[in-house]
Amino acid sequence: MVIPGQKTGKKREIKINRQLKQHISECYSRIMPGSDKHPVFLSQKNTTYSIQRLNAIFKTLKSNYNLKVGNFSTHSMRKTFGRQVFSKAETNAELALVKLSQLFNHSSVMVTRRYLGISRDELLQTYDALTF
Repeated sequence: MVIPGQKTGKKREIKINRQLKQHISECYSRIMPGSDKHPVFLSQKNTTYSIQRLNAIFKTLKSNYNLKVGNFSTHSMRKTFGRQVFSKAETNAELALVKLSQLFNHSSVMVTRRYLGISRDELLQTYDALTF
């Protein structure tokens, strides 16, 4: 799937894996929008939500459910995605950072490392996984 970037206008290609396709299909079958071409979540004006509106909804959810999270926004979801990829990479953490740097369109791996808040100690733990 190719989507345009909001900030830069550059086109971004993403892959929707089998598990996510299944999840999306289940959501559509439960919510039952007009067709599989229609957005699932529409405003009362029958338009898709803006990023600003989604962030306001996240803020309300955080308050209503007393969520103990620092930042809860569309941007924090992006960072959470990156942290999950990095954490699951284990022995391939450096490769994961290179890939994330490209996905996030960062100028360097160092920028991605700072963006995700990855410490030097976390990177050095990668070597603990080595066995001889």
